[in-house]
Amino acid sequence: MDIQKIGLHIDEAVKVSGIGRTNLYAAIREGRLKARKHGRRTVILSDDLKAFLLALPARTGGGGAS
Repeated sequence: MDIQKIGLHIDEAVKVSGIGRTNLYAAIREGRLKARKHGRRTVILSDDLKAFLLALPARTGGGGAS
């Protein structure tokens, strides 16, 4: 039986999103990413992380570094 996690701690959210720890905390602080607290642990629901990532602007073509 494969169980999918619905709550991620910060280190897990960093791994699955590819976004750094500092940027995730900044998004939480700015209210762009919803997070919950359980004691001292910050928990991000996988649906909230997905919604945050989908809300990021899409990169369009053009020059610049890849």
